[in-house]
Amino acid sequence: MNVSPASVPAARVPAAAPTRPVDLVLEGGGVKGIALAGALEVLEERGYRVQRVAGSSAGALAGTLAVAGIPAAQLVEILRTTDYRRFADGPWWTRTLPGAALGILLHNGIHPGTSLRTWLAEQLAEYSEVGPEVTFGQLRWSDPDPSAHPTGAHACRLVVTASDLSEGTLLHLPLDAAAMGAAPDALRVVDAVRASTSIPLFYRPVRTRDADGNPSVLVDGGILSNFPVGVFDRPGGQAPRWPTFGIKLSAKPEAHFGVRNRIRGPFSYAKAVVDTVTGFYDRMHIDASHAVARTIFIDTAAVRPTEFDLTPADAELLYRKGRAAALAFLDGDHKQEPWDFAAYTARFRTR
Repeated sequence: MNVSPASVPAARVPAAAPTRPVDLVLEGGGVKGIALAGALEVLEERGYRVQRVAGSSAGALAGTLAVAGIPAAQLVEILRTTDYRRFADGPWWTRTLPGAALGILLHNGIHPGTSLRTWLAEQLAEYSEVGPEVTFGQLRWSDPDPSAHPTGAHACRLVVTASDLSEGTLLHLPLDAAAMGAAPDALRVVDAVRASTSIPLFYRPVRTRDADGNPSVLVDGGILSNFPVGVFDRPGGQAPRWPTFGIKLSAKPEAHFGVRNRIRGPFSYAKAVVDTVTGFYDRMHIDASHAVARTIFIDTAAVRPTEFDLTPADAELLYRKGRAAALAFLDGDHKQEPWDFAAYTARFRTR
């Protein structure tokens, strides 16, 4: 039977999702950053457009690529196909136990971390709108409300955290660029991210001098704050104009934000001390801001942060977990209600 074109119903074209502004805070976690990309892909598909990103370690890496204009689908492809073994760089002897010990003894870290910085510059050169030598000054953010001129951390599209061991302080770069001997606008993004990704002992710390010429030793921002969820909150308790989503690389806690430490001996005691120190800044802020309600939790416990010999199957698992967690957050499931910005604001952010 011949059917005339006029009698064939037109195919339904789904309406384009409305553009929704969003700020993001991305937790660090080494190779687990693939899960971040999966969540970012879902947000982009739902019409969310990233305004600003804050992150530490892997969160700083993914955040840099996101604000550099790289589409989420491309970011997924980059992180899924990267050979992470190149990040464990340095001479061959660093891959032996005596060599690793010698690297820690001589340099306070096994691997130089040069390959990681080079890799980020390569991705920016090939895929981004800004290029490999982009500075924070080239990533300035303009508030859509001319009367709300952004200042401090709010004035840049990207905020990277690092820990300054010399001063014992948490750095928010570029705001604290003086610790790296640079003006905020002149600080190169790849240099800040390299400092933020310096996993202690695994990577050599970044050694530099501050604006006064004093030596600075910088390591992974996650040592003091792996999840700076409140960095973009409006001052004075003002209600947000659009959401800030946190993306955390761990399962949603049953109670409180941290995991209760069970102390039964010297090893569990030492672990509890480390967990308390590294999570103090985050728990202090999160308890005050009810951030659990705006956080996408991705259970990535099956993969270690430094598992650089990641198999394709594990990379796929991380990606799918990131997507699934973002969908559950936005649409709801048997454990949580769908995301509702108006309800969140009324409950947590209205005076």
